[in-house]
Amino acid sequence: MFWHHWKINFVCKIKHIVFISLSGQYCLSAAEASLPGTARTAALWKRRVKKKCVYYFFCRTWLSPQILKEKYRAGEGRERERKREKMASEFKKKMFWRAVVAEFLAMSLFIFISIGSALGYNFPVIGNKTATATQDNVKVSLAFGIAIATMAQSVGHISGAHLNPAVTLGLLLSCQISVLKAFMYIVAQCLGAVVATAILSGVTSSLPNNSLGLNALAEGINSGQGLGIEIIATFQLVLCVLATTDRRRNDISGSAPLAIGLSVALGHLLAIDYTGCGINPARSLGSALVGRNFTNHWIFWVGPMLGGASAALIYDFILAPRSSDLTDRMKVWTSGQIEEYDLDGDDINTRVEMKPK
Repeated sequence: MFWHHWKINFVCKIKHIVFISLSGQYCLSAAEASLPGTARTAALWKRRVKKKCVYYFFCRTWLSPQILKEKYRAGEGRERERKREKMASEFKKKMFWRAVVAEFLAMSLFIFISIGSALGYNFPVIGNKTATATQDNVKVSLAFGIAIATMAQSVGHISGAHLNPAVTLGLLLSCQISVLKAFMYIVAQCLGAVVATAILSGVTSSLPNNSLGLNALAEGINSGQGLGIEIIATFQLVLCVLATTDRRRNDISGSAPLAIGLSVALGHLLAIDYTGCGINPARSLGSALVGRNFTNHWIFWVGPMLGGASAALIYDFILAPRSSDLTDRMKVWTSGQIEEYDLDGDDINTRVEMKPK
């Protein structure tokens, strides 16, 4: 006897077992169906491991379609509740908040040092006979790169030292952090950039025409060209981050923070003359917000985010495919990786290597 119902294709009763299949296929072959009652029940038991099947056991009673529907929905509700509990448990961990604070502090230091180096050329130098001051792109690029490498070495074991919303998005799509942690990281990074830029504004208040490192398109560069530069520069950065922090690799003998810092410097050497080199939406936001100038600001969010997302998808699905399926990825997005919190919450002296968070 079979009942057809919404999401439930058939229900069959064999002695004390009511079997509900969601797969749309009969679970017993003709040979198995012809077995005696006990053997037929055993055959069903062997097939109960199928993921698309649900078993209910009752004592010689049939369930109405409405009860079956309610029980099915109740199971979905319990699964959603478990996911919410996992996300809430991550939110309560001390290491979670230490990581968020580390992102804020490291971002503040990074912005103050790097943009401060870019503004330094505007100060008059006594005895300098040069008619006009010119910015040294190599100096600025190295300042950004070395600052990132230093901060990554300093807080990489605590938060992973993303220091860039585009990097955070790439690691999120690569299923190395949860959605909640990614959101909190981006908030912390933006706040750190704004605070550092505001402090720098006070320190350099005597500078004429102080732009605070505002990103802007160079003369002759349109928005489409600027967007392409930002995508490419950020793509190589996020690709470098994913490759150098890939825990599946055992051929890396150098310093991951140094490699990432050099990648940041490389991006600046490329893009400074075209867009001022954003490749970091939080860094661009700080200068635009404090300077109250949002001209073409969307380029410095859309470009880096597209570049970071593209790098993550290409690395994870083409260059170095991961074996995890969608279910595993959903678990990471909702509750984070188990390895994320390998430090005892009260043991701050435990040493760990830099890991992507």
